[in-house]
Amino acid sequence: MIEVKVQKNEGGQRFDKLLMKLLKEAPGSFVYKMLRKKNITLNGKKAEGSEKVAEGDVIRFFLAQETFDKFAGVKDTAADGTEKTPKNLPSLKENEILYEDSDILIVNKPAGELSQKAGEEDVSLNERIVAYLNRKGIGKNEAFKPGICNRIDRNTSGLVLAGKSLVGLQEGARLLKSHELKKFYLCLAVGELVKDMRVSAWLKKDEKTNKVELSDKEKEGCERIEAVIFPLLKDRGYSLLAIRLITGKTHQIRAQLSFMGHPLVGDFKYGYRAVSGIKAEHQLLHAFMLVFPKDSGRLTEAAGKSVYCMPSGRFSDTALKIFKEEDYLNAIMEFERTQGLKP
Repeated sequence: MIEVKVQKNEGGQRFDKLLMKLLKEAPGSFVYKMLRKKNITLNGKKAEGSEKVAEGDVIRFFLAQETFDKFAGVKDTAADGTEKTPKNLPSLKENEILYEDSDILIVNKPAGELSQKAGEEDVSLNERIVAYLNRKGIGKNEAFKPGICNRIDRNTSGLVLAGKSLVGLQEGARLLKSHELKKFYLCLAVGELVKDMRVSAWLKKDEKTNKVELSDKEKEGCERIEAVIFPLLKDRGYSLLAIRLITGKTHQIRAQLSFMGHPLVGDFKYGYRAVSGIKAEHQLLHAFMLVFPKDSGRLTEAAGKSVYCMPSGRFSDTALKIFKEEDYLNAIMEFERTQGLKP
């Protein structure tokens, strides 16, 4: 017998609709047959399927574990019924979790890791988040599966937002799409920029090369992009920039700065050439800060909060070859203060 409790994000729907999600590989005829034979019960009683379920309701499946796994789409299970994770899947460490509440999780992704896997054998941040939540009993044997709301490039580090509940996933995606959730990045760029500026252009992606091209005029197949650039520090022909994305398109920051003649340090795909001997293996771009609006809809716990993390590793190592440590840290903290994001 397998027992499943209805979660908060699953309440309010018809029982048969929920069963179709839980047993996504099963034909409808099988589900209704099991209901008739009382092999599937709701709160210990026979059910028709038309009942409305609520959080905390108990569903019991009087089925063999392999039958349940087969129809639930679980290909490989551990002894406790949870999906096995790859042996080489690194654990999500506590210091990678920057914020967590009932509905969302915000994690600091290291450079070099995929946000979501592209192939069957890939290991990604999304998998690590799901495994972490499954161990806490979230998303295990539920119709809803937790996951990330936004992606950043493999070699870009920083904050990624994930939904722990259906509310978290939906509201997180909505706030990102509407740009109500402010996203700030830090980057190291070629050239010494001195003035804040709002920039826009037209972007077109080439799927074959996974590269984008920009134009200052609208063309067929192009999407408009927009961002605000805040120069924080300059020296030796380089600038430390904070960037607020107004839109969020593929390679937007990388392509925009290259288009302006200020490619990111390490971004050889978009034209970087070492200046003054400063080198890096990949673009030095870090998703630095997320700022939730005071009205964050159903994300009431996160409303008005700011979550941020300093870059580390290759980014900070390279920055400290260009700038004095005190100047570097003070510039970032001053930006936080002037944006009104710290008490």
